Amino acid sequence: MDRKKRKLPVGIENFEDIRTEGFYYVDKTAFITDLLHNWGEVNLFTRPRRFGKSLNMSMLKAFLEVGCDRTLFEGLAISEEKELCEEYMGKYPVVSVSLKDVDGNDYAAAYAMLCQIVGSEALRFQFLLKSDRLTDIDKEIYRHLIAIGPQKGQAFMMSEAVLAGSLKTLSMLLHKHYGKKTVVLIDEYDVPLAKANEKGYYDQMTTLIRTMFGQCLKTNDSLYFAVLTGCLRVAKESIFTGLNNTKVLTVADRQFEEYFGFTDEEVRSILEYYGFPEKYDVIREWYDGYRFGNQDVYCPWDVICYCDKLRVDRTARPDNYWSNTSSNDVVRHFIEMADAGSARQEIERLVAGESVWKEIHPELTYKELYDSIENVWSVLFTTGYLTQRDRGEGDLLCLAIPNREIRGIFTGQIMKLFRENTGKDGDAVNRFCKALQSGDADAVEAQLGAYLKKTISIRDTFVKRPTKENFYHGILLGILGFKTSWSVKSNRESGDGYSDIQIGIDEEETGIVIEVKYAQDADLERECRKALWQIEQTDYAAQFQAEGMRTILKYGIACYKKRCKVVIEREENAPFSENGAS
Repeated sequence: MDRKKRKLPVGIENFEDIRTEGFYYVDKTAFITDLLHNWGEVNLFTRPRRFGKSLNMSMLKAFLEVGCDRTLFEGLAISEEKELCEEYMGKYPVVSVSLKDVDGNDYAAAYAMLCQIVGSEALRFQFLLKSDRLTDIDKEIYRHLIAIGPQKGQAFMMSEAVLAGSLKTLSMLLHKHYGKKTVVLIDEYDVPLAKANEKGYYDQMTTLIRTMFGQCLKTNDSLYFAVLTGCLRVAKESIFTGLNNTKVLTVADRQFEEYFGFTDEEVRSILEYYGFPEKYDVIREWYDGYRFGNQDVYCPWDVICYCDKLRVDRTARPDNYWSNTSSNDVVRHFIEMADAGSARQEIERLVAGESVWKEIHPELTYKELYDSIENVWSVLFTTGYLTQRDRGEGDLLCLAIPNREIRGIFTGQIMKLFRENTGKDGDAVNRFCKALQSGDADAVEAQLGAYLKKTISIRDTFVKRPTKENFYHGILLGILGFKTSWSVKSNRESGDGYSDIQIGIDEEETGIVIEVKYAQDADLERECRKALWQIEQTDYAAQFQAEGMRTILKYGIACYKKRCKVVIEREENAPFSENGAS
């Protein structure tokens, strides 16, 4: 690792820290220029998680807030905008809160978290208690925002009325003190609603958030403008009732398209700076593919995490960094709801690298997310599991899986559900394993074919054949995993695919070797023979021979889409005595 290079900001979302602590920064300050030239009174940006929303909000706060450190922006794009900097930089009071940590198991816990967040922000402005522009009543109102609970060590606690009006109150007090209207920044505004929907207190949380936002954003003479970020554009009927001053900018809009996520040029610059230009193709395959408006972008979290790993190990392989930051429940719900019919075929097309046309519902409430599979398509799009490839009339979009990492989430959930469903039918598992153990190739073929017809097929038009074989290999392992008395081994190759499956059945003195092939041109018979030939050439059965297994069954299995063929060769061995003589 070159220690002279800047650190990569893994998990760093504070703009000031990045600029002062020696971190690499991808310059997104042109976002400030465009926003200040084109802002509405309330501006809502919806983007998937881990695409730089919080960092951009921190950057905006650092630029606008009274007391701005101008050195933070030296050498950045915004510094070239002299008139804009003179008019806006360091000129406004800013109230900035992030709701991403409001994750209570019940309403009381979530309420306390909101009090803590707002109270901590209010505590930044203790100078208000000494302001000669505030009345004694104003200062008493402020004290309610920073009041600590009556119990020792208790955090900020406010009445519902105080909390509901807290953001408006803060903006009003700052307006009076500075003589300038307040900018309000609310990051991850919809997280409390998402968590409340999961934990069963959605109606209570919706009422609270609606009241807070209504007072702060709709009936607030002290508001200059507000910026909100989140994943979903929540329906007005849910929390934005009567709020007609909102400018919504989603992943489908062209305005501000390049400011969330990394562009191709920015990724190339990162790789050049750290000396990994040869990793461009693999990073593009794994982490590119998103389209915001008309701009193709990479997931910045993935790029930063992988480059950080490469600095320690240049041979490191890509990982699923983005997918590991969430439960990916929406994909699971989607697959479960697409049990049959056209939706199932559409999933298979997506996983195969193709696209589908769907009408997207731009506004939903969290209660409606899983009411229909049509709604789930919209959620998958807005949260980054699908991206647009083309656009039709109105809200009609051509959707696709953006990259290899997200495809892995879909295939992982498909295989997980397959294993769960397989475990529910023990009779079918036993029939398959009995046929496999007895060497009944026709029965194995029939049983495996039945499994393939019932599950969502995983194939990718654009990957190598060994990767296609992984799906069928996984199906077999999913079935065999329930035969706990068998010793099942699967050896991964160092490259794209798997090698063989080896099964030891000690009580029966039987060893089974399976080689799986994908029949690219549907010639199943030929691929089965290739599989058997490979078993012989690589001597996969040698271990069982050395262990003295009486019977060794060698299976060549070829698959194409939802079809399969199974051929077998049987090897009978004489038992060995203690001195090695037969």
